[in-house]
Amino acid sequence: MEEKEIKETKSLIQQWKGKEVNIIMILHEIQELHGYIPRNLALELSKELAIPLARIYEVVTFYNFFKLTPPARHNISVCMGTACYLNGATQILEEIKNLLHIKEGESTPDGQFYLDIVRCLGCCGLAPVMKIDDKIYGKVKKSEIMDTLSNYIKEEENAKA
Repeated sequence: MEEKEIKETKSLIQQWKGKEVNIIMILHEIQELHGYIPRNLALELSKELAIPLARIYEVVTFYNFFKLTPPARHNISVCMGTACYLNGATQILEEIKNLLHIKEGESTPDGQFYLDIVRCLGCCGLAPVMKIDDKIYGKVKKSEIMDTLSNYIKEEENAKA
């Protein structure tokens, strides 16, 4: 699979070579394909463009959009906008962190959940709000979080069976 990834990356590089902001555009396309920037592809980009690997990582770490680790199967976003914050979002966040044993910006070791904080999900009337993948959960109660997360775990187990 690595050989295929390298060929794809070389193709992207040729498409953008010599154009301004080519590093950013190539990184965007790599992330679009893989969900993150794999180290071997960053190294290939460095070689093909004849720029230091450190320069690639400067760009990747400067822009919050780029990820250096594979995405989790489920992305949990906890809203910390004013309405959510005032209605208990910090307790929701703490409960998720305690249940999953991760901090914001981290994935569970099994790669099932990633925890993120967002400034607003646009559902202020439902505060506090969290989003898992594309599903919004409003008026979230700390006592309901375990059941909500368990549903995703069960769903995945059923899919494997």
